[in-house]
Amino acid sequence: MNTEELNKEQRILRLMRKTLGSIVKDVTPLGGRANPLTAGTIQEIKECFALISEREQELAEKLGFDPAKPYYADGEQPNSNVISFTKLTKE
Repeated sequence: MNTEELNKEQRILRLMRKTLGSIVKDVTPLGGRANPLTAGTIQEIKECFALISEREQELAEKLGFDPAKPYYADGEQPNSNVISFTKLTKE
């Protein structure tokens, strides 16, 4: 697979994860009502999320992304300065 195909697969997986998450939010019952999803369906949704996550990690490895660092779509790291905050005393 070339980089373009891997990027496309990443976009597909990201969209699948977001869509599945939205479906779960939409069907989650409020205020103690019965859940419309069966225990089996809930388990299958969890397995789908796990598989999506696993594949996203594999693709990140193949593309050389460092999982410890955030990825920015435009490729640029934001400029940032570390600021130390100290608590002022009333002395």
